[in-house]
Amino acid sequence: QRRQLQGLRPAWEPPGAGGSASFGPGRRARSRWAAALMRRAGWKKLKSTSKYIYQTLFLNGENSDIKICALGEEWSLHKIYLCQSGYFSSMFSGSWRESGMDTIELEIPDQNIDVEALQVAFGSLYRDEVLINPNRVIALLAAASMLQLDGLIQQCGETMKETINVKTVCSYYNSAGTYGLDSLKKKSLEWLLNNLMTHQSVELFKELSINLMRQLISSSNLFVMQVEMDVYTALKKWMFLQLVPSWNGSLKQLLSEADAWFSKRKNDFEDGISFLESEQGSAFLAVFRHLRLQYIVSDLASARIVERDGLIPAGWLSSVYKQQWFAMLRAEQDNDIGPQEINKEELELNSMRCGRKLAKDGDYCWRWTGFNFGFDLLVTYTNRYIIFKRNTLNQPCSGSVSLQPRRSIAFRLRLVSFDGNGKLICSRTAGYQILTLEKDQEQVVMNLESRLLVFPLYISCNFLYTSSEKRRENDRCGNP
Repeated sequence: QRRQLQGLRPAWEPPGAGGSASFGPGRRARSRWAAALMRRAGWKKLKSTSKYIYQTLFLNGENSDIKICALGEEWSLHKIYLCQSGYFSSMFSGSWRESGMDTIELEIPDQNIDVEALQVAFGSLYRDEVLINPNRVIALLAAASMLQLDGLIQQCGETMKETINVKTVCSYYNSAGTYGLDSLKKKSLEWLLNNLMTHQSVELFKELSINLMRQLISSSNLFVMQVEMDVYTALKKWMFLQLVPSWNGSLKQLLSEADAWFSKRKNDFEDGISFLESEQGSAFLAVFRHLRLQYIVSDLASARIVERDGLIPAGWLSSVYKQQWFAMLRAEQDNDIGPQEINKEELELNSMRCGRKLAKDGDYCWRWTGFNFGFDLLVTYTNRYIIFKRNTLNQPCSGSVSLQPRRSIAFRLRLVSFDGNGKLICSRTAGYQILTLEKDQEQVVMNLESRLLVFPLYISCNFLYTSSEKRRENDRCGNP
């Protein structure tokens, strides 16, 4: 059979080899040619045409009319199959000098591509289905992108979407940017927004680049656990690992190690100079700039920690203290009862981000720490309802409460559950809305009775308690 096959020539010929047919034959042409080879070879016990094509033509290189050399390896292939690749189709049908050659040396500029990836990519031209190993998918994507194999690129992208986890997400995100897979990039970013705070990891902190962390911290979709102070703490741990990547302790040890490391460096700077203003810290300024400091300095314990750490420039803090002081005066003396309309831009940029984990089904009641301009918001989860209550007189409160008859908040509420790889199992979102409550009034904000809930359940909220200063100025001046 081998001898018979070696004597055959395809019915289709390249230009300059006995015909003027154009390149890029379709599946029918390839199938007819393969069937002719099978008949002439007397192949009768074949289980499938696809297996025959792959085994005999690709693996054995029978009836090859071109050799491809790359990375020290050689493949005996067939132009009729190579023309499925946009790369080779352009090469053979254009004015490239390689169009008339029977041996082609490929330059491989992409370091992600290796021999194994090229083997799978070339092999995909000879078979209907390709089984992709997730551990090899980036190398294969690189090879498929170079060879312009759109179907294989798409299959790599789908495989990557299904295998995003803490170990793969950063490399997938970077590869998506390199090879133009926008949907994979979006999916990876969503995974990070959902898992950065809910499932913290030393390995993930080490892998997150400055630019990627900046995107995450600036987003209103960051799934914050507890309060904004916890975002600051996560950034402190991340910055330490970026500066000391050799550290290999546990997540429980990380915060104390980071605190000790930064504390030692405070003595290296002149009085009044923060770490972020130093040569070492300046690279991280763009990330920390997206912290919503107004929700950190509203809690005394958190403000003291930030002042003690000396990471944040004093000018930033002074500006926020001033901003919050005027916001408090507006709430107390200017009859600011809170947002009266949805301003999505304001909510995206300046809303308070907070969250809570419910380990199992049951009854829960909590408040998030910090001064919220006299609006003591109690959150209750009970009987599959989530309830907001404006506490005024009914229950104790450690701070002052507003006695205005009505107060409003703008909020968004999200509930999610994750599988072991951080993938969403179920989710429910109540979009941005305005809620106006009288003193001690409560309101059901989400009904989950008909929902299948998987615990632990994660709750994320975005809040605005006061009107923007710009809006208040417009109201006073009679402007729309």
